[in-house]
Amino acid sequence: MPPAAAAEPEAFDVRRHLSTVTRYDVSRASNSVVSAPAISDECRVIHLNLVARHGTRAPTKKRIKELDRLAVRLGTLVDEAKQGPDTASLKKIPSWMKGWESRWKGRVKGGELVSEGEEELFNFANRVKERFQDLFDEEYHPDVYSIRATQVPRASASAVAFGLGLLSGKGKLGAGNNRAFSVLSESRASDICLRFFDSCKTYKDYRKRKEPDVDKQKEPILEHVTSALVSRYHLKFTTQDVSSLWFLCKQEASLLNITNQACQLFNEDEVHLLEWTDDLEGFVLKGYGESINYKMGLPLLKDVVQSMEEAIIAKEENFPDGTYEKARLRFAHAETLVPFTCLLGLFLEGSDFEKIQREEPLDLPPMPPQRRNWKGALVAPFASNNMLALYQCPGNDGKKTSQDQKNSYFVQVLHNEAPVSMPVRLYFCNFCALSSNLFV
Repeated sequence: MPPAAAAEPEAFDVRRHLSTVTRYDVSRASNSVVSAPAISDECRVIHLNLVARHGTRAPTKKRIKELDRLAVRLGTLVDEAKQGPDTASLKKIPSWMKGWESRWKGRVKGGELVSEGEEELFNFANRVKERFQDLFDEEYHPDVYSIRATQVPRASASAVAFGLGLLSGKGKLGAGNNRAFSVLSESRASDICLRFFDSCKTYKDYRKRKEPDVDKQKEPILEHVTSALVSRYHLKFTTQDVSSLWFLCKQEASLLNITNQACQLFNEDEVHLLEWTDDLEGFVLKGYGESINYKMGLPLLKDVVQSMEEAIIAKEENFPDGTYEKARLRFAHAETLVPFTCLLGLFLEGSDFEKIQREEPLDLPPMPPQRRNWKGALVAPFASNNMLALYQCPGNDGKKTSQDQKNSYFVQVLHNEAPVSMPVRLYFCNFCALSSNLFV
């Protein structure tokens, strides 16, 4: 029998390498399933905590201005090439670049949730409703299904899109039998659960001090890619030009599914390197780069744990349905989700867990072509999320329960809807004094 043919290598798709600008559906398709302990069929979910990032959004006002400057700059570079002596080099200039204007030219506002982002959250809610059917079979009440968001419009709009998916068919409004629902928000100044990065002076000082170091670490990559593009297209690109072109590539690929313009300037190796610079920045300024990044998220983690403890009490004391919370659903930002993901101990390498217990900064993510766990496209794409599902199990499975507790309770952690293993159960207990047998 002839040997089986080797699987065809997967074609390179730049849309999978856009760091935190990656679309959620693309990220989920790229994610390999991580084995995690299975939940017994005898257990049933009684409470759900969700921390989600907003969906795909338009460029912010600051970035729109950067793209407007890029349009002027590209026009200047093309004009300079036309006036130069080497007319043959004009053929190397991509045709799209001649007369290019930003798709967002003239916009004075930005950063809003776009229709693709609405769909991400709406479809995600439908999958959650299907996955946890028993949890969402009750009539809606804001105290039973709590929906919270930051005051930033793209986050609250994401909460609304999710709520529309979750509660479709549950009311009498319109053809979809929708119903009104509540979205709660704290003021930006006092929201220590979802916008802790805004109210932590220590973090702000750390970020201000660290940003120049991150730029310096990215500089060799930008210089390398700039040199390659100057040689390839005979245009006098600067590192700032290349940085802006990479940003344009990410916006075109993520928001518009255009990969044959700015993205085509870079070869596959250059895309991997530029993606690494974005991942490096997220790691140092939002992730495991310093313990302050994730220790800021402790109020959020405590809120999560407290809600689960209250659900356990409700079950142990046989509270009737409708008198206790079944889900706490939160919608915020990458600056919220990434620190919370770190508190869960996800995406660590080797012995990293011991280091973070000692509050030591971790080694930077390995540079391509080396493999790394920390990839923004997987850690925090648009609409990325962590779910903590609390299960009630019969108390006769040999597990130790508290003296007055009739059942066992376990938490399953899901990142972007995929069950993941916790590195060490006691990681939570260091912060929240939670029973060590709670997490699986």
